[in-house]
Amino acid sequence: MNVESMSAIYKGLSQVGAWGCFDEFNRIRIEVLSVVATQVTCVLNALKTNAETFDLMGDSLKLIPTVGMFITMNPGYAGRTELPENLKALFRPCAMVVPDTRLICENMLMSEGFRGARVLAYKFTTLYNLSKELLSQQRFYDWGLRATKAVLRVAGGLKRAAPPGTEEDIVLMRALRDFNLPKLVQ
Repeated sequence: MNVESMSAIYKGLSQVGAWGCFDEFNRIRIEVLSVVATQVTCVLNALKTNAETFDLMGDSLKLIPTVGMFITMNPGYAGRTELPENLKALFRPCAMVVPDTRLICENMLMSEGFRGARVLAYKFTTLYNLSKELLSQQRFYDWGLRATKAVLRVAGGLKRAAPPGTEEDIVLMRALRDFNLPKLVQ
């Protein structure tokens, strides 16, 4: 992302009154973020004064007051930038909690047609939690929600392709084996 592309996005959002959510906002380079603070300030000042038009980066724009800008960040990860204070002050923080992976797993299994979803979700999340805790910390090991969802989608496809009466735990174990065996090293 550069200054021009961010400006184009803010101009578009402001003129149609849309909401924009910028995921992992702190991955943007610091020199871009400092200009972004000025751009966001222009939009917010126009909203505060109930302006019908405003100036952004030399262009006079119509403002639809339903415009909204939201950001997500993962602080503390490699490659992430600390937001400048003037930009940080423009957004209201909201703390997030770690999702209940077992409940998500159970619901995904149910949506894939597994009748024993509760027991399978407990076994699945126990396996992934133990793997996360006991295996070495390698970059290619992924025991998070993204990997969980991918395995469960594969399991759903295997269940639909399996002959009627195939045990669900066998189907889930096959998906786990197919998905995770290539990750494991000796």
